Amino acid sequence: MIKSYKIFGIGIGVFCLIIFIVAGCKKKENTEDPNPPIDYSVRANWISIPLVSYETDVFYVYPTAWKPDSTDGTYCTITNNQMVFEAPQLFDQQATAFDAANVFAPFYRQANANIVLAPTLSWSNKEAIIGGIPTQDVTGAFIYYIEHFNNNRPFILAGHSQGSDVLTHLLGGYLKKNSQVYKRMIAAYIIGNPVTKNFLDTNAHLKFATGPDDFGVIISYNTEAPSVTKRNPVLGTQKGIVINPINWKTDETYASKSAGFGSYMIIDSVTKIWGWMPQYADAQIDTLKGVLLCTTADSVKYATFGINGIYHGSDYAFYYSNLRENARNRIIKYLKANPKK
Repeated sequence: MIKSYKIFGIGIGVFCLIIFIVAGCKKKENTEDPNPPIDYSVRANWISIPLVSYETDVFYVYPTAWKPDSTDGTYCTITNNQMVFEAPQLFDQQATAFDAANVFAPFYRQANANIVLAPTLSWSNKEAIIGGIPTQDVTGAFIYYIEHFNNNRPFILAGHSQGSDVLTHLLGGYLKKNSQVYKRMIAAYIIGNPVTKNFLDTNAHLKFATGPDDFGVIISYNTEAPSVTKRNPVLGTQKGIVINPINWKTDETYASKSAGFGSYMIIDSVTKIWGWMPQYADAQIDTLKGVLLCTTADSVKYATFGINGIYHGSDYAFYYSNLRENARNRIIKYLKANPKK
């Protein structure tokens, strides 16, 4: 005779069924993506979705807007209060330079700058972190932009610092695999993050700008004073390829302040109001270090990372009007070479 076992008054068959269901539920929970994709059909996940009024677009990715403390993890949330507050201000200070195009800009989950800029972290490990959640988000936003907003218009990529780093992953990832989309890229302003020879060698579809008029190219520089001897946290061990944002040359030809079109900086130190001012910074490439040198700036007042002479925070501000005029010029040149059919 088969005995019927009960556990705390529950039949063994029922008990096994409960265990099976619970185990199944736990398994499902463990396989859920801990970092699910951001839904970019939600308007709140964008800084800017403009009314389309130009023939070309800009896809802008802001620099680090999240200032984590020592207890924070590797990435912030898409709704992080500080990031959501700071990112639109950075948009106003940088993306407005591209005023001859429709500027689209998503929010994205950022990497902890204390981790990715730590001197003990290798460049490959840093890029693995940036290539994770931040790149996942920005790639997802870019795909949504292409499918729902772009309508086959030519576009510019523009970023700074962490935003530019993420854009290098977009250039070497999605745009490498989608050549028809890449053909519509007028230029990529990868400012404040090194674009290296190795990166270009690894991505043969990409090319660096050689002057003010070419398109389908990368523009990049990192600004510092000639007196800097300390490690630039943004560059780490890397040597960037540089173009001069005043004379648009890639050699060491000096460009004076008088040759620039104007800067966009804080014009009132009390109210912290930003505005246009006459050209503040000169520019000369140091090809040995792979940086853009500025001799006219106050090395203490504009220091970034607490390092005198590192002008990372002013990469856009110093050369704002030159970037604006150059973007307009490249747009004109592209449209002339690629007329609507």
